[in-house]
Amino acid sequence: MNDCEDRFIKFLSLCNRYEAGNGFHIIGAHTDSPCLKLKPVSKVTKGGCLEVGVQTYGGGLWYTWFDRDLTVAGRVIVKEEKAGSVSYSHRLVRIQDPIMRIPTLAIHLDRNVNSEGFKPNTQTHLVPLLATAIKAEVNKVPAEGVEEDGGKKCLETSSKSKHHPLLMEIIANALGCKPDEISDFELQVCDTQPSILGGAAKEFIFSGRLDNLCMSFCSLKALIDATSSGSGLEEESGVRMVALFDHEEVGSNSAQGAGSPVMIDAMSHITSCFSSDAKVLKKAIQKSLLVSADMAHALHPNFMDKHEENHQPKMHGGLVIKHNANQRYATNAVTSFVFREIAEKHNLLSRYDLPDFVVRNDMACGSTIGPILASSVGIRTVDVGAPQLSMHSIREMCAADDVKHSYEHFKAFFQEFTHLDTKLTVDV
Repeated sequence: MNDCEDRFIKFLSLCNRYEAGNGFHIIGAHTDSPCLKLKPVSKVTKGGCLEVGVQTYGGGLWYTWFDRDLTVAGRVIVKEEKAGSVSYSHRLVRIQDPIMRIPTLAIHLDRNVNSEGFKPNTQTHLVPLLATAIKAEVNKVPAEGVEEDGGKKCLETSSKSKHHPLLMEIIANALGCKPDEISDFELQVCDTQPSILGGAAKEFIFSGRLDNLCMSFCSLKALIDATSSGSGLEEESGVRMVALFDHEEVGSNSAQGAGSPVMIDAMSHITSCFSSDAKVLKKAIQKSLLVSADMAHALHPNFMDKHEENHQPKMHGGLVIKHNANQRYATNAVTSFVFREIAEKHNLLSRYDLPDFVVRNDMACGSTIGPILASSVGIRTVDVGAPQLSMHSIREMCAADDVKHSYEHFKAFFQEFTHLDTKLTVDV
């Protein structure tokens, strides 16, 4: 038994009523957001400028990435030599300074942009500018590669020429290593502007990646606070869990995504610690509930017609329950009732209504990890989320008090579900 398992067993020992086969009370969310990721060969030189080749990740509002002060962040594999032995470490890095920008074209060179719309080509226009080649040369950093007629770039294909030396030097300085000690990396472009409270009444949060770090944060804080004392677990007979996944924005089909067996494997491993009976897991799943938490679409005052008339969630209204007859969301009458009843039991509905969301019949509906996990695990699921505006923009917004509402509702779920589920009788 490793240290993590040992601590988990000690945690369950606080739950005096826990038995193998009891249910899991899970809040699931995703941690990824639409962004620009550096290409394996990112070095681009055009028009006397050093640019960084990027891939689009997810369905972002890419025009919002123009004219922003950008930087890079992610993970780097660093080669280390100690006592004559070579090893490789996984390091996280974020460059604090704005080192990139994607400039828009002046209106004088695109007179119809306001009437016909800004329609950037993501291959040719969405390329961050890192530096000018002449400035890099003055600073003794070689701008490798030769520019041909017409501005086309001949890229060298050796591993040493995949990325601009200037960029490699910046990353190495941030990590405290040498550029040639960087073996590989996974980096994404991000905005340097910090999150902030905004609005005339300081009622909004302006930030990148609210979808879906807001729900990830609220679920984690709710779990920690709901299990911070032994007295809060004395009557708990189930397992409280938060499951955070990557790659939701691109379909969840990865080793870290909701399409992988990671959650069912975790549930199986936990139950097997207490019983070798294979039927125990099936029994536990039948008693379990997943809250799929992903941000929702708030009613936009400038685009009222984009919402179905009777389903218009507003900011400050608390969590939204999402419905879709075609199973783009996994909510059903039972799981919707449970989540709403939990709010009522904890007096949350006295402070805000719990709105429902259904997309218009003439519009496509997005989806979440909810249907993926519901179908692969067989777990009861409700899809919810805090309402927000500017979803998938580089800079999103939501109501500050909806963060508090979401946290309180998630905490109430952990505290109340076991008791409520014993009173619920459903055949299927």
